[in-house]
Amino acid sequence: MKILMFSVREDEKQFIQKWAQEHDAEVETNQEIVDAQTIELAKGFDGISVQQHEAINDPAVYEKLAQMGIHHIALRMTGFNVVNLEAAKENGIAITNVPAYSPRSVSEEALAYTMGLLRKIKEAGLKMKEHDFSWPGLQTTEIHNMTVGILGAGKIGGTSARIFRALGARVIANDLVQRPELADTLEYVSFDELLKQSDVITIHTILDDSTHHLIDADALHKMKNTALLINCARGPIVEPNALVAALQNGEIAGAGLDTVEGEEGVVENDLRDSDRDLSLFDTLLAMPNVTMTPHIGFYTDAAVSSMVSMSLNDVDSLLHDKPSDHIVGG
Repeated sequence: MKILMFSVREDEKQFIQKWAQEHDAEVETNQEIVDAQTIELAKGFDGISVQQHEAINDPAVYEKLAQMGIHHIALRMTGFNVVNLEAAKENGIAITNVPAYSPRSVSEEALAYTMGLLRKIKEAGLKMKEHDFSWPGLQTTEIHNMTVGILGAGKIGGTSARIFRALGARVIANDLVQRPELADTLEYVSFDELLKQSDVITIHTILDDSTHHLIDADALHKMKNTALLINCARGPIVEPNALVAALQNGEIAGAGLDTVEGEEGVVENDLRDSDRDLSLFDTLLAMPNVTMTPHIGFYTDAAVSSMVSMSLNDVDSLLHDKPSDHIVGG
């Protein structure tokens, strides 16, 4: 069994080597993103694994894979919006993702964002940098007196709900699927009610046509002007210009952003000497009530190990005509 893994980071390699040894497989890696040109590197391999933020829209990619006899793309990530599902289906290419590599990794980041914003750590630090050690403007509310809204209460959202509930917060959620196992943890409400009632909204839904720009100017206007918005899911769920306006106009109190729309080619890269337009990032980063990280919510040792092993396990399963629970897009 020969597997080629695209866009591999250094921190993944130890887990790849371990898996290859345990499964007596030949696994090669590169740092290329998948496109119509680089997919030629897959010739002679039985399967491929991919992790990237850049969209793989070109139908030629899927046509070439089919011609090579490769009928599966194993994503090392939860989101599958980078894949052209229609082209994949037309060429008999199955797509698998990693739906729950480590729910705690993202949930803990959402908690960190929430607590950092509530305690105004960035704002206090900026004041102290100017030798202003006064207290006005830094008083906050304790989490157990707040309502936390979970947008998308799946594995990650459910884990977030349990964490916030353990801290004493009232937890509400909006999701198409209502999970009985969360009955003691949260209350399901409509989307509008979640916007209106929540002191903190943390996003954990998938990105698809129904959630693209779900948080737009209208949604932000319905939120409390004291509310915080946390996005550790996918950037395009939040309309960025509307978010900037809401923050500047005081429609919401703050935001914690691990991901923003337009981050492709930005996150994972050192752009200090780049001429790329980063005005959106600069605007957000300059705000004292905004904290940001470069899409690292998943970035723990446990999560990276799971993403590698689950992805490669799916390659192994499909090559041996075994089922996978991780096939997406029908």
